[in-house]
Amino acid sequence: MQTEPAFLLLAALFGTIIGSFLNVVILRLPEENGSIVYPASHCPKCLNPLSWYENLPILSYIILRGKCSHCHISISLQYPVVETLSGLLAAAICYKFNFSIQAGAYFLLAAALLVIIFIDIHHQIIPDIISLPGIILGFLFSFLNSNVTWQSSLIGLLLGGGVLYTIAFLYSLLRKQDGMGGGDIKLLAMIGAWLGWQSLPFVILISSATGSVVGLIAMRWQKKGGSTRIPFGPFLSCSALIYLFYSERILYFYHLYITGQWP
Repeated sequence: MQTEPAFLLLAALFGTIIGSFLNVVILRLPEENGSIVYPASHCPKCLNPLSWYENLPILSYIILRGKCSHCHISISLQYPVVETLSGLLAAAICYKFNFSIQAGAYFLLAAALLVIIFIDIHHQIIPDIISLPGIILGFLFSFLNSNVTWQSSLIGLLLGGGVLYTIAFLYSLLRKQDGMGGGDIKLLAMIGAWLGWQSLPFVILISSATGSVVGLIAMRWQKKGGSTRIPFGPFLSCSALIYLFYSERILYFYHLYITGQWP
């Protein structure tokens, strides 16, 4: 049954509101002793509390012309971008899964991945407070999920963590330096728990390919050679989101590649 456009619009609006909260998480979670609850929303530059009309997702940025109404310092474009992406993800998930337990759970996954993308870009860390509970929630959700069995989820989280751990260990052994953080390992375990082991070949292949291309560009741009470091979490997260929406088609091509026959 196709979801009504009005409900999709409602889902998008809800997603932008959640996106506003995700901006707070992205900003404060990496801070030492940072709280996502207190103090109330304020300008990160002048620290003045924001009025209600300054907290409207997307609209406030447009109305204020991208500047704080108190100190007139430019507001990061990241704020409306995160809110917009969150809204689009909410609508897309509701379109694919309708209004269901699956839709709510997968939006939780998408929100977590969105936070991870931006935190990793800024700080090159993936907070354990997101990935570790995410692994547990993904496995528990498999008992309610008609798309992923608990066996697939369990194998996914074990393989997801194990594959990247092995790669990181071998790289460290050969190059005598860390090539991948523990956060990436836990993130792939979380992805495997939520999407099943079947998602891992696609996620690893696409994230590695895109990460390599961006890494080569960064090496040329930064002129640091092999010492160039880029966060891998965004590539893993984006690949997981692609799989979430196109898993049926991806699994179809798996079958075609392995058997060489049309199903």
